[in-house]
Amino acid sequence: MDNGNKDKQLIRTTAIKTIKIEAETLSNLVNAIDDTFIDCVEHLFKINSRLVVTGIGKSAIIAQKIVATFNSTGTPSIFMHAADAIHGDIGMIQPDDTVLCISKSGESPEIKVLVPLIKNLGNTILAFSSNEKSYLAKRADYSIHIPVAQEADPNNLAPTASTIAQMAMGDAMATALLSLRGFTTEDFAQIHPGGALGKALYLRVSDLYPDNEKPQVYEDTNLKETIIEMTSKRLGVTAVLRKDNSMSGIITDGDLRRLLEKGGDINKSTAKDIMTPNPKFIDAHALAVDALQIMRAGSITQLMVLDQDTYVGIIHLHDLIREGLI
Repeated sequence: MDNGNKDKQLIRTTAIKTIKIEAETLSNLVNAIDDTFIDCVEHLFKINSRLVVTGIGKSAIIAQKIVATFNSTGTPSIFMHAADAIHGDIGMIQPDDTVLCISKSGESPEIKVLVPLIKNLGNTILAFSSNEKSYLAKRADYSIHIPVAQEADPNNLAPTASTIAQMAMGDAMATALLSLRGFTTEDFAQIHPGGALGKALYLRVSDLYPDNEKPQVYEDTNLKETIIEMTSKRLGVTAVLRKDNSMSGIITDGDLRRLLEKGGDINKSTAKDIMTPNPKFIDAHALAVDALQIMRAGSITQLMVLDQDTYVGIIHLHDLIREGLI
């Protein structure tokens, strides 16, 4: 086997081994969801203060991710770097805050200096550690064991499986709290109003269609006036209404093309002659993402908008693109 093929095989073998080791580590993490874990979650559920998450090295990076997850799921949290904490940042800890210390070994010098300081302040300490006999594990009020048989790198040194496990345990804790609080999609949307995900949960059709023109003709409107209505409102479509203003149909550019292809009499045709009856529509108070689903399912680019069965306007695919829903 030439060196090129050997290298390819080495890459494949190492990558697969890494994934298998990390997957096994996560699988073993199920055993760590014990009574201590439950007590820890119940403690966080009862307090009305913040969770301060700290760590050193790679654990500090995981701590920042855990903070982001907690905040986005309704648990107020802040990050404190363990090294900076012993040089003044410990002042950010408020009297009722709970502190989560993350350390694989539980013996990091910065953690061993920090823990007594937190104890002296009277704050509750939670611990994520892979060493149940470590300095951190023995002194924490709640110590959650993160079992890691080996790291995924060939030398069993680089934090790989251990950081994956720490992050997963943080996710498990955050989602357990989310369930206890009855955290809903509406709650999530309030916390994430700016992103596409948040918009998908709160943005409604009524937030978008008023910015568009409202093209409409009646069933007996002649074709010339119908075309003028479609072009002047710049949507390439118009609603067709009955005399009582109820929805009768829709006319699109495609309907006009089909009329011309069939050799229809433009001078004698009315809106009713060329419209598509019973058009797809959406309620004004529906979520905008629901409008997107209807458009995708029907391969169309606009929908009639109704409010209590009354035609009020049109929502276009471009509206959804502009809002970042696509």
